[in-house]
Amino acid sequence: MLIRSPRLAAIKRVRHAFFTRAGGVSEGVYASLNGGQGSNDEPARVAENRRRMTAALQLPDALVTAIQIHSATAVVAEKPWIRTEAPRADAIVTRTPGLAVGVTVADCGPVLLADDAAGVVGAVHAGWKGALAGVIEAAVAAMERLGAERARIAAAIGPLIRQPSYEVGAEFVESFRAADPKNARFFAAAARADRALFDLPGFLVARLQQAGIGDIDDLGLDTYADEARFFSYRRSVHRRESNYGRLIGAIALAE
Repeated sequence: MLIRSPRLAAIKRVRHAFFTRAGGVSEGVYASLNGGQGSNDEPARVAENRRRMTAALQLPDALVTAIQIHSATAVVAEKPWIRTEAPRADAIVTRTPGLAVGVTVADCGPVLLADDAAGVVGAVHAGWKGALAGVIEAAVAAMERLGAERARIAAAIGPLIRQPSYEVGAEFVESFRAADPKNARFFAAAARADRALFDLPGFLVARLQQAGIGDIDDLGLDTYADEARFFSYRRSVHRRESNYGRLIGAIALAE
């Protein structure tokens, strides 16, 4: 049902998980632990799935996620909110014990952050657009405003689409090269001459390092390649499925 980062698991007062697709009540393309409130799954089933997630974290039923828009916007959560009150953002940070902050993903990168000394944690939805725009840097800055220090922050990168599965076109490559010519190192040749393979986790590690985060745990998991454990947007598109489930990455301070 869940996967943990050894690095974050070593922090006693931090509870976290990268949830797999197993252990829930949803059916069909959403089977079974779909946490996506923005999916077309039955809301009652999504609610039960999310309740099971907070139970697995040994927390009250208090998990907040944002309406994700592939932005560089980070917000602070101080108390639970309902879906209709959720902010439009791609990173959430908190110092409130017992409140789990999370992100929904299905190929994009879930990045969980923790400063043990300050008691500040964060969750980042880092797809290519948000990462290129600076969502990781925005999350780190938001944590600093709550008292964190970037030199103390530990980061974990959960299940996401990895380079062998992530074929992109020439315009995609050019957008990264235009932002920084050094970004060319995140692309490898694909089978088709006009395509390339993008290293999203490698790019996320680089952005974390540029933000001053040196303590990084990349779990090395590929959402596209591992259908048994993970949902994948790209896999659903290739199969022409009607919709897809969402994985949750969540982190909290123990009460």
